[in-house]
Amino acid sequence: MASVDRPESGTLPFFVYGTLRPGEVNHDLFLRGRTAAEEPARLPGAVLYEGPGYPYAVDRPGSATAIAGELITALPQAYGELLAALDRLEEYAGPGRPGNLYDRVARDAVRPDGVRVRAWVYLAAEPLARRLADSGTPIPGGDWHARRRTGARQDPKGTV
Repeated sequence: MASVDRPESGTLPFFVYGTLRPGEVNHDLFLRGRTAAEEPARLPGAVLYEGPGYPYAVDRPGSATAIAGELITALPQAYGELLAALDRLEEYAGPGRPGNLYDRVARDAVRPDGVRVRAWVYLAAEPLARRLADSGTPIPGGDWHARRRTGARQDPKGTV
């Protein structure tokens, strides 16, 4: 697969898989008017778990599983403000902070054409990721959006 080279920091696009996806409540609240592009993608080597009205993604390197979502490219003039707003929404205070609900990490997402794109993704922070791996409920197929269409209730706090 081809890869789009990007640095580990800086203005990466975002890979979103929950309530920040187009058509969801947090997409309208946080992303409307701030994006230059939105396109479908998958995040390989990760598992999606049920959460309290929103999903949690957990890194599973080497696994055949993938999460469905979108690559969101922010407008350059909105990037800094959007990054700060998403960090607050996802309860991410910085690398390795003990109070993080999610950690923001750079991972390769894969577009439908097979091109790999480095993107920010919010993954469940380590203590939560361990609990989910032990006793969480995985979302079949890794697509929270499809699961939601089956009529499940959604909490507006929601995340990625």
